[in-house]
Order: sequence, then C-alpha cells, then structure tokens
Amino acid sequence: MDQKLVRREKIRYRIRKKVAGTAQKPRLSVFRSNTGIYVQLIDDNTGVTLVSASSMDKDIKARKGSKVEQSKLVGEAIARKAAALEIKTCVFDRGGNLYHGRVKALAEGAREGGLQF
Repeated sequence: MDQKLVRREKIRYRIRKKVAGTAQKPRLSVFRSNTGIYVQLIDDNTGVTLVSASSMDKDIKARKGSKVEQSKLVGEAIARKAAALEIKTCVFDRGGNLYHGRVKALAEGAREGGLQF
C-alpha cells in the first residue's frame, strides 16, 4: 500500500477509538474520494446509518462548481436531512483526512445548516 494511505488509515483508526455516535448524537462520518465526497450520520450502538448525502446526489451534481463548493452543498444537505429527523448535534469524524479544503467546507456547510458539533 502507498505510505500516504497507510498513514491515513492509522489516523482513521485512532479517531474511531475515541469517537462513537448514538441515536441522539450520531457520528458524522466523512469519506473523500478523488471525484466526490460522501457523508453519513451513523448510530454506532445499533450500527445503522440514519442519513446520508453525497456530491453524487442529483440536485448537488446538477450545480456546477469546484469540489470545495460542492462539499459545502453536501454539508448543507446533510444538515437539512438531519433537521428533518430532529437531530441537532453530532460527533464529527473526518475519516483520517486533514481538516482542510473539502472536509472543512463540508463541516462549515453543515454548521450553517444548523448542525452542531
């Protein structure tokens, strides 16, 4: 495996040891690929994904813009979906990625949408 990926996996496991979500305060898990960004609200007690959003959703993909702009839209979308389920707070899991660029834009979009973490 590439050294970068190994390092990211170690960081990811270290974060997951400390961060766990419940039904009242789920874990906001971020996965970032080269082409898109995906986010889920997860209840780790039951192992269930409550809500998900991604840059591949039709309404977000239809809007043109940079990956950072799309990430912000994904953050706003997950906040809207969480509000529909009356979820106000969550625990942020950046998935081993640096809190910078697309991950930061997603977090800011979610905060603007009303999600607290």
